Amino acid sequence: MNPNLSSFIWSVADLLRGDYKQSEYGRVILPFTVLRRLDCVLEKTKEAVLAEKAKREAAGINPEPFLLKKAKQLFYNTSPLDLKKLMGDQDNILENLIAYVDAFSPAVRDIFECFDFHTQAQRLEKANLLYLVTEKFANIDLHPEVVPNEQMGHVFEELIRKFAEISNETAGEHFTPREVIRLMVNLLFIEDDQALTKPGIVRSIYDPTAGTGGMLSTAQDHLAEQNPEARLVMYGQELNAESYAICKADMLIKGQDVSHIKHGNTLSDDGLPGQLFDYMLSNPPFGVEWKKIQKEIKKEHQQQGYNGRFGPGLPRVSDGSLLFLMHLISKMRPAKDGGSRFGIVLNGSPLFTGGAGSGESEIRRHVLENDLLEAIIGLPTDMFYNTGISTYVWIVTNRKPKHRQGKVQLIDASGMWQKMRKSLGSKRKELSDDHIDEITRLFGKAKPHSTQDADGHTIPISRIFKNEEFGYHTITVERPERDEAGNIVKETRGKKKGQPKPDSSLRDTEEVPLGQDIEAYFQREVLPHVPDAWIDEEKTKIGYEIPFNRHFYVFKPPRELAEIDAELKEVTDRIVEMIGGLSQ
Repeated sequence: MNPNLSSFIWSVADLLRGDYKQSEYGRVILPFTVLRRLDCVLEKTKEAVLAEKAKREAAGINPEPFLLKKAKQLFYNTSPLDLKKLMGDQDNILENLIAYVDAFSPAVRDIFECFDFHTQAQRLEKANLLYLVTEKFANIDLHPEVVPNEQMGHVFEELIRKFAEISNETAGEHFTPREVIRLMVNLLFIEDDQALTKPGIVRSIYDPTAGTGGMLSTAQDHLAEQNPEARLVMYGQELNAESYAICKADMLIKGQDVSHIKHGNTLSDDGLPGQLFDYMLSNPPFGVEWKKIQKEIKKEHQQQGYNGRFGPGLPRVSDGSLLFLMHLISKMRPAKDGGSRFGIVLNGSPLFTGGAGSGESEIRRHVLENDLLEAIIGLPTDMFYNTGISTYVWIVTNRKPKHRQGKVQLIDASGMWQKMRKSLGSKRKELSDDHIDEITRLFGKAKPHSTQDADGHTIPISRIFKNEEFGYHTITVERPERDEAGNIVKETRGKKKGQPKPDSSLRDTEEVPLGQDIEAYFQREVLPHVPDAWIDEEKTKIGYEIPFNRHFYVFKPPRELAEIDAELKEVTDRIVEMIGGLSQ
């Protein structure tokens, strides 16, 4: 990558200093970088496009399809102006620049609208900076012969990263740490390495929370390293207008078809309905409530059931992350057509929130009973820009290899990290290349693995469980109501007439692991303590939870009392000595 290029583009920031806050530089530099790139890409075919436009319009024909052909790109511009020509008329720079941008084909115009480019141009003009900034960009050579697509993509991503770091108060919303994405991409592709090295292979990848496109770009880079012949067709949707503009611009710069990148709320308004993908990646917002779109989601759940995206159930309104999990499951290619695999980053709550019968438990039940969960990797805390909490990568697929069928692998990578030289927002830790390789290796082997700590304790790192080990029956244990004399009160009507009447204040529940006989459990664990109890079988429910941390808990015996006493005595002696010193 050409470091001079990104630092030259960065030097524009010196012009903005004072009139713009640091966190606002990206709003100017990113759209101008895109504009100059498109300007250079279209330069060769500019005359031909203008001639074609005049010819078709004179014949009364819609020129659009012909202009794309002449431009030899997926976009065009019908203005006689370009950035160099704009330099010749300093007094009318604002009107001319806006006219030039408005002459792009609709897909490109949409990018500049989402960047709110007109507002930025007016603001620059007010500060007497518009001509200076435009001139800076007009003098950067971004022709594809000088800066090929791939290199341009890297430059653009470098800029996105820099701006995300500067304004890191919101970076986490639109930006997933690169090393986390690299890990996820490794895990997605690992079992398909052979298929992906065949010449001429085409695969699709989708991100429903695309942000600035980082996950899609990293996946493309990874595949290009393995097989330069392979083509990854990228699809995505993003809610935040500026992030969407950046993502779409990044795709455009790399020669991808930007009509596959949609704007809007993925959950309430799927921009790619009915489409299925080979691979998917997502880092949905953690713990964000979905009250605003509750009506649409509930309607789809009730009216379409399993034909829609939310058949299994709905999580509580305070956290919509499991809705994204179900959305991705609905986008999986059927196993008979090659199947799909996806990775999603979630916080801890989707693992265990909600008891048997709740929306969350029913969603986990659907995933586990259909054998879709391949692995969960627990990451270190302080890995993301906007939160220090524990996070987990779920790997989900409907084409598990034979040795993984009916099983789930849990990997505890919470101890694999290195301290960052400089923390960014909440992000203080990162995964090194060695950590990524180690986690990828553990996943690839799909076997139990443990290590020893300094005290010789065995610390499990990778564990394998059968799907049903995460399931349980919740049974309701009733005890009879008694009158003042201590006699059992009986039901007086209905089908339970004559049977003991349950006392709701004594009602209790028990969780019986799936596969255990409920009656035997009841006889063994309950009756010895409360001989008058019975199970209300109508209330028995199946639940699923994944108590990740419990499976990696290592018991460390408490220290000897004598040792603790000696330590306390040492501390108290020191305090007495210090007090003595003060009173002298």
